[in-house]
Amino acid sequence: MSISASDIARLRAQTGAGMLDCKNALEEAGGDFEAAAELLRKKGIAKAAKRAGKIAAEGLVWSYIHGNGRLGVLVEVNCETDFVARTDNFQDLVKGVAMHIAAVSPRYVSRAEVPGAELEKEKDIYRAQLAAEGKPAEMIEKIVEGKMNKFYSEICLLEQPYIRDEDKTVEQLLGEKTAEIGEKISVRRFVRFELGEGIEKKRVDFAAEVGEQLG
Repeated sequence: MSISASDIARLRAQTGAGMLDCKNALEEAGGDFEAAAELLRKKGIAKAAKRAGKIAAEGLVWSYIHGNGRLGVLVEVNCETDFVARTDNFQDLVKGVAMHIAAVSPRYVSRAEVPGAELEKEKDIYRAQLAAEGKPAEMIEKIVEGKMNKFYSEICLLEQPYIRDEDKTVEQLLGEKTAEIGEKISVRRFVRFELGEGIEKKRVDFAAEVGEQLG
């Protein structure tokens, strides 16, 4: 079947995939645009999955200072080779992650890092709230599970909506970049410092200012 250049360009703009990949996906999907986008997404995930077992021992430690020294972030983002670590594409990614941390203030990289005692405390609070609302006992644990997923998305970097594109999480961004660059990419650790931390107004102001820089 004939695939129009406009459809190929449209699919490329949406997915970031190459022209030939977009053309092949549209042909495979019989011209169905949404099905073609899904095919590319699946293929991207497959490419990223192939890198999952690789060792990411190279990368960068990046610093970001904001607000005349009132807010600072150090983050280590790993890749597999020094060559990739020196590319503009990788450095732009690391900078974006650092600015995201500055703006959104995650506390952990992933849910695996959250201490068990903190999780149980949070669950106990939710259980008490739900019981006070008169929720049936058999429903409480299911509701708590949903609330914990939201809790993770608030405190864990990988599960937060990425500040430059809130339709994807930071983890999805890293997966896309792994597929695009062809090397496993991961955030190993970070630290965030803020003068007067605990003053909510300052945190909100910093987030707004960083958001403006991110565009």
